[in-house]
Amino acid sequence: MKKAKAGKRSSTSKRKTPARSVDEYLRGVPELGRGNLIKMRAAIRSVVPAAATETISYGIPAFKTNRVLVWFAAFSEHCSLFPTAAVIEAFKNELKGFSTSKGTVHFPTNKPLPIALIKKLVKARVAQCEGQKRH
Repeated sequence: MKKAKAGKRSSTSKRKTPARSVDEYLRGVPELGRGNLIKMRAAIRSVVPAAATETISYGIPAFKTNRVLVWFAAFSEHCSLFPTAAVIEAFKNELKGFSTSKGTVHFPTNKPLPIALIKKLVKARVAQCEGQKRH
């Protein structure tokens, strides 16, 4: 598993103030990243609970129910999914070909998104959240 390089990264969104909605965020993302981010958004939407809503959290798009389920964002050379460290650890073998950090998976913008894998990661995060609210 490759680790992401340490250092400050900023989203490719060109705005100086945080977006107020996911659509506003997407409008600020350059074309290449935007296409992948739109596909990632659709994949996430297809597996989160129907009651999940989109929001901006920490300056990037997210889906939430009672709490944030996952975050996603575009960067200069990749799109990222933030499903939490526990989910990444659970799928570490399936993620070997991708750059990861503690709670993030990076998907290069110059390659097709692994939609089935993204859905598995999000489903695992949703299950994790549902298990936590029962306790």
